[in-house]
Amino acid sequence: MVPDEFVQSIYAIDLNDLQRRGIKAIIADLDNTLVEATRPKATPELISWLDRLQKMGFKVMIVSNNNRTRVSRFAIPLQVPYIHRAKKPMTLAFKKAMRRLEVTASETVMIGDQLLTDVLGGNRLGLHTILVVPVSEAEGFFTKINRRMEQRVFRWMKQRGLLAWEDQK
Repeated sequence: MVPDEFVQSIYAIDLNDLQRRGIKAIIADLDNTLVEATRPKATPELISWLDRLQKMGFKVMIVSNNNRTRVSRFAIPLQVPYIHRAKKPMTLAFKKAMRRLEVTASETVMIGDQLLTDVLGGNRLGLHTILVVPVSEAEGFFTKINRRMEQRVFRWMKQRGLLAWEDQK
């Protein structure tokens, strides 16, 4: 459940380092990873980031536990493929995404804001996982429950010296 990296936002990810590691595809969570859960469309900054990914040769897919309406309305204008109702941390959606992107686990990174869905799901398949600080504090009921459990997990990790990035948290 420990992420490989922890960064303040998607914009702090070292994309050149990912390329050097052989990463070819990025699976990204949507809500509170790319934008606030309440924001219906991409920000100009996100559009620029996605353009940069494309120019660098990365394949990108949004994998979200949210419903088709939310995810499709966000992803289609960006021409980014997506999987909705992913049921993360179950691995089926991750496997489907990698098949569609034609990449292996060692060539894929999972970026998300939740330990118990994004990081756990990615780790279960051996993906490189990056945990980002949530974009917003506004969250749904189930996410709030997950956050409470996450805090316990973070405390447990800290006690065992597993938080190399704890000063950022």
